[in-house]
Amino acid sequence: MEKRLDVGSNEPVIDIQGLTKSFGSVHALSGLDLRVTSGEVHGFLGPNGAGKSTTIRILLGLVRRDGGKISVWRHDPWDDAVLLHQRMAYVPGDVVLWPNLTGGEAIDVLSRARGGGDRERQRELIDLFELDPSKRGATYSKGNRQKVAIIAALASHADLLVLDEPTSGLDPLMEAIFVRCIEEERAAGRTVLLSSHTLAQVERLCDRISIVRNGRTVETGSLTQLRHLTRSNIRVRTRHEPQLDGIPGIHDVQHTALGELQLSVDAAQLDNVTGLLHAAGIESLIIQPPTLEELFLSHYGNGEQSRNGGQSGNGEQSGKHGDLA
Repeated sequence: MEKRLDVGSNEPVIDIQGLTKSFGSVHALSGLDLRVTSGEVHGFLGPNGAGKSTTIRILLGLVRRDGGKISVWRHDPWDDAVLLHQRMAYVPGDVVLWPNLTGGEAIDVLSRARGGGDRERQRELIDLFELDPSKRGATYSKGNRQKVAIIAALASHADLLVLDEPTSGLDPLMEAIFVRCIEEERAAGRTVLLSSHTLAQVERLCDRISIVRNGRTVETGSLTQLRHLTRSNIRVRTRHEPQLDGIPGIHDVQHTALGELQLSVDAAQLDNVTGLLHAAGIESLIIQPPTLEELFLSHYGNGEQSRNGGQSGNGEQSGKHGDLA
């Protein structure tokens, strides 16, 4: 019986439970969990060596898992890679193209591999990303090679975009265009798995994020749900000195030259601290919620990489590389 994809199912698009993978004595994945629902942009975060690229390679059917469960639209990516790739598009962080094909020809080849693409959309994206499609792949800079893969993915009929550091090598203007395009894809109902070290990009785009460390998912949820993991920054001017001595959850207290008080406060103590500030007579108050960068650093500021001198601890390459040729 011929297998078919049910991309309209209410089941998760990507469902990974307890995924494990070792390369010899090195444990790349040690029980990783990841669930991506239809129509969401899901951020996949972690330092080099955390297990992200290994997970993506298993997801694409390029590497076989050792243990755990993984499905894409309820299909095993190792057994049904050809079927799944008809509705998936992948952009790696270091694109390698056919050296003798032009950029336009490479886009056509990649589109045909995914069941064809939208020619009008291709032309729009080529203009938008300012790509010269007549040049051969061997002459392209890294940024232009990335543009070829991005254009081919966005102009495809794929329902799932798997993006592993896709804007690596792009200048800030092109990154901004990429962000705008992904916002349009989300509005159109496409599902996106985005691995990126550009935290501002993830913060703007992603509906939910998963943070990976040492081959395991350590946190997952919306950014709002994860803000409890770090501190809010407060800048305040009061009529009287607030009585904050001995109060737990307060950090980095400083008095500025402008007569303001700066401090950071754990989420659990925020209500108590603002009450004490109110009692001191608030004249001005700014409370900034934690950024994704602060959330990320709260997990990795003293992480394995600093202890290991920056070496990967699980067998992953420190760079992102993907062959499209």
